[in-house]
Amino acid sequence: MTPDHRLLALSPLDGRYAGKVEALRPIFSEYGLIRARVRVEVEWLLALAAEPAIVELPPLPAAAEASLRALADQFSPADAARVKAIEATTNHDVKAVEYFIKERLAGDAALAPALEFVHFACTSEDINNLSYALMLREARDSVLLPALDALCTRLRDMAGLYAALPMLSRTHGQTASPTTVGKELANVLARLQRQRVQLAAQGFPGKINGAVGNYNAHVVAYPEVDWPAFARRFVASLGLEFNPHTTQIEPHDGIAELCDVQRRINVIAIDLCRDLWGYISLGYFRQAVKAGEVGSSTMPHKVNPIDFENAEGNFGLANALLGHFAEKLPISRFQRDLTDSTVLRALGTAFGHSLVAFDALSRGLGKLSVDATRLADDLDDAWEVLAEPVQTLMRRHGLPSPYEQLKALTRGQGIDAVAMRSFIESLDLPAPDKARLRELTPATYIGLAERLAREA
Repeated sequence: MTPDHRLLALSPLDGRYAGKVEALRPIFSEYGLIRARVRVEVEWLLALAAEPAIVELPPLPAAAEASLRALADQFSPADAARVKAIEATTNHDVKAVEYFIKERLAGDAALAPALEFVHFACTSEDINNLSYALMLREARDSVLLPALDALCTRLRDMAGLYAALPMLSRTHGQTASPTTVGKELANVLARLQRQRVQLAAQGFPGKINGAVGNYNAHVVAYPEVDWPAFARRFVASLGLEFNPHTTQIEPHDGIAELCDVQRRINVIAIDLCRDLWGYISLGYFRQAVKAGEVGSSTMPHKVNPIDFENAEGNFGLANALLGHFAEKLPISRFQRDLTDSTVLRALGTAFGHSLVAFDALSRGLGKLSVDATRLADDLDDAWEVLAEPVQTLMRRHGLPSPYEQLKALTRGQGIDAVAMRSFIESLDLPAPDKARLRELTPATYIGLAERLAREA
């Protein structure tokens, strides 16, 4: 798009963020949808020609097959524009694709006899459901998984780098048992990896069974063909999962499942964005300053966590749409209504906002550096967190009211190293345990955090 076009774009995905979503544009654009429809129509015609029982459509010569496949493989924006020109007359988008293919075949002597087998026995939804399934699979494999993998790689590197760096935890926003920076990043990594398995395993159902899912016209035309078996082979040949029981539309449960897993990924990423925003506000992380950038129009000192805020906002936009898709698309009145048609066209918008968010989150992570001094100072000001290990060892050795004693010592008031160690010295504990507590500091009280961070 030209700069002028981007300034006039209604959606920020085609304006401000156009450069971030280039990978999705060939897949989810109008061109991408038409291209997928042409591919399905072409493959259906080739499958019919290869079926011996359909005697009126003999097997196509190799050159004719190659020519037909080239129509799909080399489908261009100019070809899509021709389809749209035909649609201006038909007022039906799938019929326009059928007419486009027939128009191209008419001049080929080897393919002309196959004209009336284009879109044979199909309803529009036979073509559409398979087209969207192919589009979603392509987006998942070529865009969504790589974006998620890039985020996981960055988190894995950071988790390893900071696996042993102690950090004060904040439960309910209050000081709590220490952890490490790497362990907290590893927690997010582990969650994302679990969702990645589900995203990668997500199947894409498809059907090609006619007007109401019963092969009505198919059976009248060729009763000798096992149409369910034929349809199963065809759908599988596209790399999709065959759904044998549908109305006129494939019920979109697979799309809902895909949207749900992507929404869960986005929720985890939002959780990360908010935590990093908080850690930046606490001074645990610093952000790289870029020459020429402005953080505030009035406060010159500001370096705002804008990348994490941008990511959070775009993940939220994506999830609003993904949630609607998951709730709406599996519902259709009787054997078919058309409410899914316009909704499906917005799939690319949801994944586009997800992609913008992934980009912003990755950019934000790349600007972060840990302020080890700030982390250490915070830990050294929180000796009260050692109340937990002290009262736990007291419990082990049967000392009276351990929790209550530590509560009286620490709750709601600051305590320093001298006060904590004085209390430890007063305890009737075995010498080795007392020595272990005496040597403990908030910075060393991290349990197995380092190990857990590296395991993830």
